[in-house]
Amino acid sequence: MTGLDLRTAQKVLDSQPFSGLVGAHLTEFGGGAATLEIEGRAELQQQNGFLHGGVLAYAADNAITFAAGTTLGPAVLTGGFSIQYLRPATGTALVARAEVVHTGRRQAVVRCDLFVVGEGGAENLCAVAQGTVLSATSS
Repeated sequence: MTGLDLRTAQKVLDSQPFSGLVGAHLTEFGGGAATLEIEGRAELQQQNGFLHGGVLAYAADNAITFAAGTTLGPAVLTGGFSIQYLRPATGTALVARAEVVHTGRRQAVVRCDLFVVGEGGAENLCAVAQGTVLSATSS
């Protein structure tokens, strides 16, 4: 365990200018998991009215990295990730829930499920992702 908490993690997220641009915020952080949420604003949509795939990829990348940070510590970098889009992302919000599948001394493998929230609050799975996160410390 890293000793980091949700408040500290949100400060780290807030220090990323792009995260501010998309309006991302963390709603859960700790114990090998992190949840990142983004309001489904029109500015984040593509030409057909769906949330842009790049927004989903951003959310997966950050949720994966924050989840890994709960086990590896705050100095982490994405080693790589893949994302599979399952259905168009239409809704009032995007929720990315990431959970560490395996963690070692210097890297973690993390799974992330991405949901869109409908008008009534129901969540629909729209994408899945998996990534590897590396510790940026030299110990």
